[in-house]
Amino acid sequence: MKAKILEGNVLETLKDVPPCSVQCVVTSPPYYGLRDYGVDGQIGLEPSPEAYVETLVNVFREVRRVLKDDGTLWLNLGDSYWGGKGQSSQAWSTEHQDRDTLQKAQHQITGKGETRPTDGKHPVIKPKDLIGIPWMVAFALRADGWYLRQDIIWNKPNPMPESMTDRCTKSHEYIFLLSKSKVYYFDQEAIKEPAAIESLERLQRGVSDHHKNVNGAPGQTPHSMNKPRLNVKRGGFDGKTNAMPGREAFRQFVEMRNKRSVWTVTTKPYKEAHFAVYPPDLIEPCILAGSREGDTVLDPFNGSGTTGEVSIRHNRFYIGCELNPDYVRLTKKRLSKVQPVLPQEIRTTLPAPDGGDSAPSQALSKPDMFSTIEHEPTPAPRR
Repeated sequence: MKAKILEGNVLETLKDVPPCSVQCVVTSPPYYGLRDYGVDGQIGLEPSPEAYVETLVNVFREVRRVLKDDGTLWLNLGDSYWGGKGQSSQAWSTEHQDRDTLQKAQHQITGKGETRPTDGKHPVIKPKDLIGIPWMVAFALRADGWYLRQDIIWNKPNPMPESMTDRCTKSHEYIFLLSKSKVYYFDQEAIKEPAAIESLERLQRGVSDHHKNVNGAPGQTPHSMNKPRLNVKRGGFDGKTNAMPGREAFRQFVEMRNKRSVWTVTTKPYKEAHFAVYPPDLIEPCILAGSREGDTVLDPFNGSGTTGEVSIRHNRFYIGCELNPDYVRLTKKRLSKVQPVLPQEIRTTLPAPDGGDSAPSQALSKPDMFSTIEHEPTPAPRR
């Protein structure tokens, strides 16, 4: 597999990416008011939430240029609270308020971030208010031309403890699914999940002519229902064969369901990164649903390279944009160890739209866009 890490300001580095060359974008921008990464031009330390939102809109406008017409953007964002403690107040992250709070005065914040106000004043947002950053960004992107298709909840079973006593512990973040066009590529089958056993058993009950359950009352759970009766008044019907396939065939037909919009994924630290990273399991469905093997996946906020790792593992090309040179080195080291799950030769051609001879794939016809990430020798796949 091949990857390209573009070092520098994201608005500048994206200019090196050809238009309509990326199939899927999976990313998590620096959260507003979370931390100072110690580099010029970083995002997240803007003087106001509105300025932060405007910055991201500009970035994703350029992302839309490089995205294919049927491409998608999967955007992970967490929220922040507005500070309110006199001259030392700032917005702070709900997940890192004890460790990386921005309740410090400007002179206490290390690094090279832009100067932000320290009086905690805002014309609308009050001290202790939840800012609503994710939805501010989502609505702004929609106004800028994106299709806002869905909000997905990342449910964290192991959230970071909080010291607050007047609200619940924050244990979720958002992933927004946005598209460039009304009709876009989405592989529903690739991310289907096992159906609940309750659903399987309920669907396997017999149904009478009046659309009532023969075996058990409507809505009754399998655990509270007796075994199917051998003889039912309607012609000896046993509740298993009325206009339905056999039990095993039926189970195979319905055992998978469309993926739900609440994803429960445990957070996992990356030992070589000194900052929070999203777990590979969280973004794997985004890449599988939003792209095919051989497509190009982009992360304009590369960070530690998690998106690149998952992309390469699933036989995708990867482009990452990163401002911090330390993270560029970290990413290259990380990706050099990644091997595809099912090693195979990636096709260099795709079927032509008219069904005739194959036509070159746009993403694969530009090898100069990528620098090869070396891997350890991989055994040939079994035939």
